[in-house]
Amino acid sequence: MCLQKESRVLDAPKIKNDYYTNLVDWGKNSILAVALGPEIYFWNSVTTDVSRLFKVNGNNYPTSVSWSEDAKYVATGFVHSQLQIWDAETSKLVRNLEGHAQRIATLAWNNNRILTSGGHDKSIINHDVRARRNEVLRIKTHRAEICGLKWSKRGNLLASGGNENHVYVWDSNKMNSSNFLHCFKEHTAAVKALDWCPYDSDVLASGGGTDDRCIKLWNVQRGTNICSIDTKAQVCGLQWNRHYKEILSGHGFSTSPEHNQLCLWQYPSMTKVGGLDPHTSRVLHLSQSPDGLTVVSAGGDETLRFWDIFGPAVNDTRESSVLGNLLSMKASQIR
Repeated sequence: MCLQKESRVLDAPKIKNDYYTNLVDWGKNSILAVALGPEIYFWNSVTTDVSRLFKVNGNNYPTSVSWSEDAKYVATGFVHSQLQIWDAETSKLVRNLEGHAQRIATLAWNNNRILTSGGHDKSIINHDVRARRNEVLRIKTHRAEICGLKWSKRGNLLASGGNENHVYVWDSNKMNSSNFLHCFKEHTAAVKALDWCPYDSDVLASGGGTDDRCIKLWNVQRGTNICSIDTKAQVCGLQWNRHYKEILSGHGFSTSPEHNQLCLWQYPSMTKVGGLDPHTSRVLHLSQSPDGLTVVSAGGDETLRFWDIFGPAVNDTRESSVLGNLLSMKASQIR
């Protein structure tokens, strides 16, 4: 099964075609934050209004963006190692956070107070955004750049993926450089894509880069691999369907004719339900709307494409999510 129509398309000029960045995040306030070259833009999915948060000068540019859980603040990491927090309502810079020596590729919030950042300097830092001295914990266990970070829904577990191909799982109450719950070494390429299962808190999904191409599911309670699926393409993003047992993957470079795809998989069988291939370049980022019904994909082709792929919430007797009835709309610019 292959779908060809999206519900909306926005142009995203100057979005970086860089696997090791995280440039799109959809907040609980229905505002999509996206980094386009040296600028951060907001797109309101309710009103369709567009606004620019800021533009940086020189050769600096954002390499990561992440909304706080209450969507009052948006954090941005930069290629020159700065980390900033902005007030979304006033569009004012709230504070600068120190700690990294190189680019900050990934960010993850925990309970609005702790912001976790991962950098090219191989460090994971927990920042208390309300404390005068923001750095409360520094971990340097990964042997290469931190590509992905994801806190569990309860905020008790952190997953981190690195360019040395490892996935670490950390207990928030016991975190330090030598005290991790698990280190999974089965991937054979960088791990950027991470997502916690919304209906089984013990299950973590991870996706590997070009030389790996696998989606792996882990039981973090037992420390075991549940399954591994060779997708035959670089895995750039993962998003669980909150309304039905499925997971969506975004892909890049491929060993097969099918590349730059979005793929939907049933859970727990990991049977492929269908595929989408609208992007003319790799699907670098995925993010999900607050209601969990729509996913946005950001491609190296400088487009944002919106998919009503997860459908309305229904009971678990259906066989698959709503994949049809997608409308095609003329592309408009985000700025």
